[in-house]
Parts: sequence; C-alpha cells; structure tokens
Amino acid sequence: MTGSSVARIAHDLSTAALDWLHANRERGAFPADTGADLGDPDSAYKPLGETALAASLVLREGAAGSAQLRTARELVDFTWQQMREGALLYERQLRYPLLTDPLETYAHFARSGHRHDELEELLAHCAAVGSMVEVVPNRRLAVANAHRTVGVGADDWPSLTRATWLGQTPPPWAIDWMTGYSVTHTVFHLTDWGARPDGLPADMTAYVTDWLPVWIDIWSEVGQWDLVGELLIVGVCLPRPRLDAAEWARLAALQHADGMVPRDGEPVTGSPDQRFLNHQHTTVVATVAGTLALSRLLNGAA
Repeated sequence: MTGSSVARIAHDLSTAALDWLHANRERGAFPADTGADLGDPDSAYKPLGETALAASLVLREGAAGSAQLRTARELVDFTWQQMREGALLYERQLRYPLLTDPLETYAHFARSGHRHDELEELLAHCAAVGSMVEVVPNRRLAVANAHRTVGVGADDWPSLTRATWLGQTPPPWAIDWMTGYSVTHTVFHLTDWGARPDGLPADMTAYVTDWLPVWIDIWSEVGQWDLVGELLIVGVCLPRPRLDAAEWARLAALQHADGMVPRDGEPVTGSPDQRFLNHQHTTVVATVAGTLALSRLLNGAA
C-alpha cells in the first residue's frame, strides 16, 4: 500500500473513532453532585480529559473535514462545560496544590482556546514554587509539556529527558508492558504530540526507529491493541514518521462498525456503558493516531 492508502486508513479510523466519542459523550459525564474532591478521579474525570485531548489535537492539526472539526469543537466544549468552564480545575488545584492533574487537564483546553485567568495565575504560582507531588520521569515530562502549552513555568528539558527509561536507551528487550506505555508518553511529551518532532534527541530517535517495529509486533501478537495504537502514534511523532501500511490496516480492521476500537483481544461484551468504560481510551488513541498520521502525510513529512 502507498502513502495515500495509509492516509485513507488514518482518515477513516480517526473519523469513526471521533464520531463514537461524540455519540457516547454523555456516558462519560460527571454525576450531578461532582465537586473538586473527585472521590474516584478515574471514573469520569480521566476519560473526560482524554476526550478533550483527542478533540484538541483534531482542532490543532486542522487536517479533518469541516464536519469532523465541528464534532471536535463540540466535544471540547462539552468537556469544558463538565469542568465548569475551568472552575472545577481551579478549585481542585487550590485545595490540593501538590496535584498535577488540573494543569495537565487544563492544557487540552488552553490548546483549544478555552482559558481561565484565575487558574492560570494559580498554576504559574505552583510552577514557580515547585509545589507538586513527586512523579515518575515520564509524568514529569507531561507536567513540563503542560507548562509549555499553558505558558507557565520553565523546565529543564534535557535533565527531565535523560531521567526517563527511554532517555537511557537501555537494552530494548528489557521492556515490559508498563514500560512500553512509559516509552510512548516520553515521546508524546517531548514532541508535544507530534508538533515538535525535533524535540526527541537524535540518539533516542535512532533507538526508537530501530526497535519500534519489534515492539509493535510483540504487542500485536498478544492483542494489546491499546498499546499498539500508542506505539503507532510514536511512529507518527518521529522526525521522519514511520507509517507502516500493514500495521495501520491491522488496527483499522479491529474497529467496530460504530467506530469503537477494542483495547485487547478479549471479546467485547457488556452494556453500552460498560463498553464505553472498557474501550473509550483505545478509541481516543485511535482518534489521535489517525489525526496525527493524516496531518503529517498531508504536510509532506512522510
């Protein structure tokens, strides 16, 4: 298959996935009495932030058609309303200054043009005094990239980069499932989701270029499609994008007729609410992957 074939696959994959997220957005809404404490942040808060991320990247890239751009804008606006137009994030950061999730979540909205002045003042203060919980190195890069997106703080990117697993370029066969996710997110944040491909140092670029096909094969063999999708995004974020048509076709073939993409090789069962809970993240990944691949192909990067 040619680059144009990959572009068609990427377009169809991301369009259907985005439509599924839009059609099921109310399944991810906050309960009516939700406050800044968020007893279980993973139940609705995290999926809302992930949906906002995907939609914000569709808008940033501008590679989709007018209907998809409208869908993405509606999703960003919906998730912003769920965050009480930033008030929930502000209250959460004010009560719990060690947390980084209000900053990381807010970055998706700032990228899309939604701003909250009081929250930005608070985030700038937290960045200046260093009041954040200690996190693993790839998460620290997430904070740095959020700082960069919002326009607050100043981070030591070289030191943060070399503190990661990927930054040390260890024996590639030592990788495991969780480290695989750490690798993907290191690349995402260093390159700002493909917007800054040169943000990945040359030795790390060479390392990832050499071993990415192996890692994709390994996790495809065991049906870990969520991680496979993230590894495909890594390929798109490289200075010279890696877009293997067979790998893209394999992921696209798994997509359900309604646009949902399953997280693994297990049967997809349960109610619509359960399906959303189980497979929303992988469908977000598919939206991001297809969006970035199409954008880089249209811009002649591959």
